Amino acid sequence: MELLLPILIATIPAGTAVLFAALGELVAEKSGVLNLGVEGMMLVGAIAAFAVASTTGNLWLGVNAGILAGMVMSLLFAFLTLTLMANQIACGLALTIFGVGLSAYVGQSYLNIVLPIQPELEIPLLSDLPVVGRVLFAHQPLVYVSWGVFAAVWWFLYRSRAGLTLRAVGESPSSAHALGYSVIGIRYLAILFGGAMAGLGGAFLATMYTPMWVEGMTAGRGWIALALVVFGTWRPGRVMLGAYLFGGITVAQLFAQSRGVAVSSHLLSMLPYVATVVVLVAISSNPVRIRLHTPASLGRLFEPTS
Repeated sequence: MELLLPILIATIPAGTAVLFAALGELVAEKSGVLNLGVEGMMLVGAIAAFAVASTTGNLWLGVNAGILAGMVMSLLFAFLTLTLMANQIACGLALTIFGVGLSAYVGQSYLNIVLPIQPELEIPLLSDLPVVGRVLFAHQPLVYVSWGVFAAVWWFLYRSRAGLTLRAVGESPSSAHALGYSVIGIRYLAILFGGAMAGLGGAFLATMYTPMWVEGMTAGRGWIALALVVFGTWRPGRVMLGAYLFGGITVAQLFAQSRGVAVSSHLLSMLPYVATVVVLVAISSNPVRIRLHTPASLGRLFEPTS
């Protein structure tokens, strides 16, 4: 328990950035849009948040800047794919490449700056519970925000009329258009939400989880978020489970390295990504289930007719 408890405590923060990004991409894909630019949006959100927080001394201004930066990046993607009707896969890959380069360029001035470590927000009474209290109720504020986002996304998709409309757009945009819904407008909003969540995930990494800027600090988390959505069969609960699975394995391999396990550090660093994908593939091994939950119009362009 002395070894397991610290791993459990660190698992949730380690998976939070991926959870934010994956929930945002889930909503975008439910509308029928495939945005492969999550990694780039996270990086731009991270450097925007860190730059503003370090310049102004206000952490929450930085977090909002990260959200805004992610939304601007996603708006560029939306304009290219929804207005100019460009290929979604090509634009998503280009967005990631652009985000990687832009964040590296802007971040050169912030390489040697470290932000103050933010204290954990302990929930009164609950944080005093044995084991569970430290694991669930003593984290930084954005961890609790991620739980709120998860609950809101689940309720929106399965309990609200707007969520039903979004899913209808993802399944049959022509039918939704015939009923009078603005398919392009709905998809714009879904993409903007996805960008905001990717930016928030990057902001969490740069200002709270590791309060410093390192080039490429997302380390593939954007790609993991994309994989979680697909292998989680577009269900918020499975996406959250996958995010914490990734966080748990990441933390476990760091503990293993710190204890001098006689395995190459490069191999240990690779394990979270491999294990997350392998487990999620096993969970979603039924191809029929995947086809049933895949948005029918995912990745397909839609041009409304008058």
